[in-house]
Amino acid sequence: MPPYAYDPRLVKVEDTYYIIWCQDFYGASIGIAKTRDFQTFTRVENPFVPFNRNAVLFPRKINGMFTLLSRPSDSGHTPFGDIFLSQSPDMEFWGRHRHVMGKSGNWWENLKIGGGAAPIETSEGWLLFYHGVTGTCNGYVYSIGGAILDRDEPSRVLHRCSTFLLTPETDYEERGFVPNVCFPCATLQDAATGRIALYYGCADSYVGLAFTTADEVVDYIKAHDQTSDADRELGLR
Repeated sequence: MPPYAYDPRLVKVEDTYYIIWCQDFYGASIGIAKTRDFQTFTRVENPFVPFNRNAVLFPRKINGMFTLLSRPSDSGHTPFGDIFLSQSPDMEFWGRHRHVMGKSGNWWENLKIGGGAAPIETSEGWLLFYHGVTGTCNGYVYSIGGAILDRDEPSRVLHRCSTFLLTPETDYEERGFVPNVCFPCATLQDAATGRIALYYGCADSYVGLAFTTADEVVDYIKAHDQTSDADRELGLR
């Protein structure tokens, strides 16, 4: 029986499309497949041992290397969760693992954080929509946060927003299979206008769509910046 697969992300790097998902295979782990024509798919060797999830591939190589964000943890649905970066020459053998950023003291991301949509390259750096989690007496609450990573050394966080960009407020975000969830999944960008369409999961039951522009969201992140010294350092830990 194949492992249970969910939370897929599609990213094109050069002439190849990569599909990356989470799978329940000896615990939550990362699955990867590639295609050029959407007719034939090739599964890439499972690059990370469990437990790991929230894998996000950058849309181009950085310093000649495939670059991926993920969230290693100690069990499938653990409260532990920091974002790490890994690099590979071939999408099969991964190393150069670096810490990017962890949870903060802000209420909406004080339990754990993880990746979301693929980073968007801007003149300011890589724009990252990620998810932050807090725990309440009624369960977890998932919100969407924003950060800007260095273009050449993306383990360095240049700016990190102290406030959420989206948090569950509407009926379809608060009520569903998993209540109180706003989870960034994918974006579409128009380079000419800077317009961004953000697709996000709502209570694990619906798909939400929000619009912004690169300039607007970057300016908002910088205006509410709360980057720590640990965020700004080159992630060698």
